[in-house]
Amino acid sequence: MAALQHTRPVEDCSIDDFDALYLPCGHGTMRDLPPSAALARLVGGAFDAGRVVAAVCHGPAGLVGAVLADGRPLVAGRRVAAFIGEEAAAAGLVDTVPFLLEQRLRELGADVVVAPKFTSNVVRDGWLVTGQNPQSSAAIATAIAAAMEGTPA
Repeated sequence: MAALQHTRPVEDCSIDDFDALYLPCGHGTMRDLPPSAALARLVGGAFDAGRVVAAVCHGPAGLVGAVLADGRPLVAGRRVAAFIGEEAAAAGLVDTVPFLLEQRLRELGADVVVAPKFTSNVVRDGWLVTGQNPQSSAAIATAIAAAMEGTPA
């Protein structure tokens, strides 16, 4: 609890503080991450700086507000994985989230790569590493490490 009480707010963070950013899963991310302008700036700046940006399951909700220096959405034209509508429906959670993540990412121009529901699916597009669901957690860790080492996608 002490560590949580002393966590630095996103507003006080700089991309210079990190080698990579990782946005974890959880349904709360659907409400907390998209409206955060500070997070959007940090994520977009990290990607522009050539840092690894990774997210799994509902974590890609933190990508929806991120834009690059040229003003384009970070996910536009990129291959990504995220919690899909079919998984939300199977979990009975369609009406509990403010939007369906797969749909929003497609609206922003992302090429959402879908695997069968609740199976591991990790997609790497340059410095962007994304996973479809919690089953993707181990594989995304490996992909993040490879991206940080500069191993080709």
